Amino acid sequence: MSQPRPGTRDRRAMLLEAVRDGSGGIAELAEEFGVSESTIRRDLASLAGAGHVVRTYGGALDTERSPLEKDREHAAAKDAIAREAAALVRDGEVVLLDAGTTTGRLARHLAHRDGLTVVTNGVNAIRELAGFAGIDLIVLGGRVRHPNEAILGESVLAQLRHISPDRVFLGADGLVAERGLCCPSLEQSVVKHAMLHAGGEAYVLADHSKLGQAPFSYWAPLDRDYRLITDEPKVDVTYPQFAQSVILAGTPETVGGAAHDGRRGS
Repeated sequence: MSQPRPGTRDRRAMLLEAVRDGSGGIAELAEEFGVSESTIRRDLASLAGAGHVVRTYGGALDTERSPLEKDREHAAAKDAIAREAAALVRDGEVVLLDAGTTTGRLARHLAHRDGLTVVTNGVNAIRELAGFAGIDLIVLGGRVRHPNEAILGESVLAQLRHISPDRVFLGADGLVAERGLCCPSLEQSVVKHAMLHAGGEAYVLADHSKLGQAPFSYWAPLDRDYRLITDEPKVDVTYPQFAQSVILAGTPETVGGAAHDGRRGS
């Protein structure tokens, strides 16, 4: 007796796993799942719309890895960036943390501080901070997006309109000077842009592997003053468009100014 075919939701979850395992051709996937090629095309279009894959001619490519997989990549660089960012935060400040693995490491470096208020939409930051009484933790409520564990939605945007943090720290999947932050979904790009404009000082945390990269089709424009915190020592040469706004992690000086200027933007 043949096994029943999985429903649409189950099939798409299995399809995403197949793409992540390297199967990306439409004909190959249709044969594997026992459905028509047009069904596979619709499923891939749905997964692409959610930011899980990028459509290619004749198939799809995986675009997102789990938070654990991402956190393991360039871990030393991410931790150096997180430490540099934490050194900017003064006691008593209100800090807004975006979702992401580097911002999650920043949360870890802030966890033992007293008198801070941390507002976040990142599940990993929540995990890092929830057990520490010295941190007043405010969680932006909404829908958790997988696999990157960002809390998104209209409710997050509505709450951001009532918050004016001293500092905003944004994560990055890709950063292109002319376009801004590259995001895995339109919904996430809208939330990042709202966060960018929510506070006094804005920072982008991006290790060298993110600079000049555009893995997705959605963008949060960097249309206000911000500082880039990175580990790329030649960033002013390789990416001169960032030269006046860089804080270089792990060094006492920045490429474009004082590393620990704690003043709010004027």
